Amino acid sequence: MDGHTKTRPLPLTPGPTSRPTPEPDYESAVSWQSALAFFLAATLGAALALWLLPHILPIFFSDIAAQKAYWHLARASGVIAYLLLWLSAALGLLITNRMARVWPGGPTAFDLHQFTSLLSLAFTGFHALILLGDDYISYSLAQILIPFAAAGYRPIATGLGQVAFYLAIMVTFSFYVKKRIGRRAWRIIHYASFLLFILIILHGLTAGTDASSLRYLYLVSFGSILFLTLYRILITHATKTTSLERRDS
Repeated sequence: MDGHTKTRPLPLTPGPTSRPTPEPDYESAVSWQSALAFFLAATLGAALALWLLPHILPIFFSDIAAQKAYWHLARASGVIAYLLLWLSAALGLLITNRMARVWPGGPTAFDLHQFTSLLSLAFTGFHALILLGDDYISYSLAQILIPFAAAGYRPIATGLGQVAFYLAIMVTFSFYVKKRIGRRAWRIIHYASFLLFILIILHGLTAGTDASSLRYLYLVSFGSILFLTLYRILITHATKTTSLERRDS
């Protein structure tokens, strides 16, 4: 071979010091305008129910049963909102743990994560507003909206749920300002999901009249979130340890 012949450089390939591929930023399937419209529609639905139920329920039920209908609707919508919140939290952890790549797939898991978050907010809004029709606790709109202002019925327990609701709004809609505030700030806001989940469980256990019948639901859902959280911590630690060992070798 001629000594002046130049050899073509080989293409660079990831070496042992390469870092694992980060989780991609999935595009939202729901615009912020659609999400806001969806939430407002749920609020208007609750307002419409408050107006219609006093005229419809007495036709089919006694006065006592009609009055309890508001409480039953509040309980049912609260349980549904909690289940949706749990599902959203579990999907979020599956995405960060990379487990969603196995099933149902990263983009699908992300879309479900976002949809369940929005649905949870909608049912939570209905859960709160429908109590305006309950004459037993006689909440005003201000007591519904202001945390710990509902002095008529378990104000601390109710206040925990109100704080959790505002945290849920902040976490859910933070995605739409992610590019403006930066990924780091968005992650810090998203960590509030753990506090939100704990507050909701405390709210359900202390404010609900049927907490004892739902204790297994709370136990299983909390246990699953705890497991996925610990798994995420262990995977993150193992990944960092492996990266350091490869870099030092």
